[in-house]
Amino acid sequence: MCTVDVTARNNVTVLGHRNEPTLLLAHGFGCDQHLWRLVVPALAERFRVVLFDHVGCGRSDASTWSAQRYSALDAYAEDVLEICAELDLRDVVLVGHSVSAMIAVLAANREPDRFAKLVLLTPSPCYLDDGDYRGGFSRADIDELLESLDSNYLGWSATMAPVIMGNPDRPELGGELTESFCRTDPEVARVFAEATFLSDNRADLPEVSVPTLVVQTAQDAIASQEVGRFVHDRIAGSELVTLDATGHCPQLSAPEATAAAILAFAGAR
Repeated sequence: MCTVDVTARNNVTVLGHRNEPTLLLAHGFGCDQHLWRLVVPALAERFRVVLFDHVGCGRSDASTWSAQRYSALDAYAEDVLEICAELDLRDVVLVGHSVSAMIAVLAANREPDRFAKLVLLTPSPCYLDDGDYRGGFSRADIDELLESLDSNYLGWSATMAPVIMGNPDRPELGGELTESFCRTDPEVARVFAEATFLSDNRADLPEVSVPTLVVQTAQDAIASQEVGRFVHDRIAGSELVTLDATGHCPQLSAPEATAAAILAFAGAR
């Protein structure tokens, strides 16, 4: 167990009452807990909501970050489990957005008794194309992305954030994600990006033993519907919901529908 104060390390925020069921929200790459703010009010009406920042992101304790530790998603999953242990969270509904969907899978596979349910929001278990599997990116695409991160992080952020967000008719959304990316230390972003885009968690999906909801959008440049169906097909008994929304961050672009999907599944007995 980590000797560092876990709640300070991950800037943990707890909303609601102790005797309510717990929703633990895990943000994606280049983001922080602030990007959940539009869904939190609806969720907090029925659940205790626990928010946190991955180490290196948001207001986490940057002194606890190292490239060696956080070069793989397993370290982020360990942090999730340490947060649960520190707060003595049980029967948790763990909501993971984007890369944190696979972080959630890893955490739940390691300690399944800790979690009641998983919600995987716009997940992808592998971003690389591999034979018949279409992750959406070639190795050359990923290499180019990582090179752009190295050479001009702010420029990369300004270019990629609107693509990830989608909704070109609502440029303020892409602008918010750009600002979030730009608040992230470039070295942290580079290491997290490599851990994200070169990960392959396809083999971990059949190991999931807790009830799972897969939430995708109708149009997502990062995690296509084909990828969402792949995740759904590989997790036995999982449910699949396709939101009438576009982009990779529906908690910002379609917060009402996103909150409703989470609540409908998390509240089911």
